[in-house]
Amino acid sequence: MSINWKTTTYVVLDTLLAVYLVLAVTSFAVPDQQTDTCKEVKIFISDEENYGFLSASDIKAILEQQGLYPQTLPLDKIDTRLIEEKLENNAFIDNVECFKTISGTVNIRVSQKMPYIRVMADNGDNYYLDKDGNMMQGEGYTSDLIVATGNISRQYAKDYLTPVSRFLTANEFWRNQVEQINILPSGDMEIVPRVGNHVVKLGKLPQFSKREKREAEIDSFLNRKFQRLEKFYVYGLNKIGWNKYKYINIEFDNQIICKKNGTDEEDVTEDTKSGDMTEKEQDKKTNDNTEKVKETTKEAVQKTESKAVQRTESKAVQRTESKAVQKTESKAVQKTESKTVNKTEKKQGQ
Repeated sequence: MSINWKTTTYVVLDTLLAVYLVLAVTSFAVPDQQTDTCKEVKIFISDEENYGFLSASDIKAILEQQGLYPQTLPLDKIDTRLIEEKLENNAFIDNVECFKTISGTVNIRVSQKMPYIRVMADNGDNYYLDKDGNMMQGEGYTSDLIVATGNISRQYAKDYLTPVSRFLTANEFWRNQVEQINILPSGDMEIVPRVGNHVVKLGKLPQFSKREKREAEIDSFLNRKFQRLEKFYVYGLNKIGWNKYKYINIEFDNQIICKKNGTDEEDVTEDTKSGDMTEKEQDKKTNDNTEKVKETTKEAVQKTESKAVQRTESKAVQRTESKAVQKTESKAVQKTESKTVNKTEKKQGQ
């Protein structure tokens, strides 16, 4: 059997060419991580403007302390998973995603934890809680959160204020209406509303050792209390005025005890419901009046925000005017001094 050397040569050359092309494409597509280094680090923080706990410089500082900041490091020496784990240990960080690109850039995407309530206790503690009761301490955060004050231990905050903050945050009306929570030495809870010159006493939160039972009972307790308070707003304060009472006690079932402003006189009222109306008519009237209460609250929130903006703008104007006055005075002094010097030189020359 004779061998066709010409055909065999073509087959061998075609095979070698194919292998060469595969190797060439592979070598160009995959960067040489042994020699390439990280040329740039990009840090992205979600909700940086809204939450304000962390900045890109904070993330850089954390990684530098751990010896993990990737700038100028060889790409094959950068452990992206380790970077994620170290950053996720931070109390303010919820999730981290870190990855490298073939151009030598390391991208770090950070999601912050959302604060639900700020605690400023009588014992000097000052911190924030997220939805899971995790404590976060930060001084630069300025968002408009509900503030809890009074006789609050860290365990009480975690076990009781956490479900309270979740309940209020989930309800748009009460999230805007409740400005402050205060815990008395007796354990009773008070709230300070944004609209109305009064304080509302709710009573003691249900006490249970098991978390599931405790949170379920607290949620049921708050539902009952705030439904009664909403009805009192609709049928009471919405008609007689939001500033008539200084203290409203809804601790007891089926009655509301109110102290009038400017006196210690008390009004005791039963839970209000119009007996001559059908249930459908009552629901419609309640919904209509509730919308009016919500509009009143929204207007108050907008006025509060507007006043804050005006104060900020006023301060900016004052600073600008102060600088302008200083500049004018400085120029006037310079001109006066210059004239005095010229006169002195003239007299000396004469």
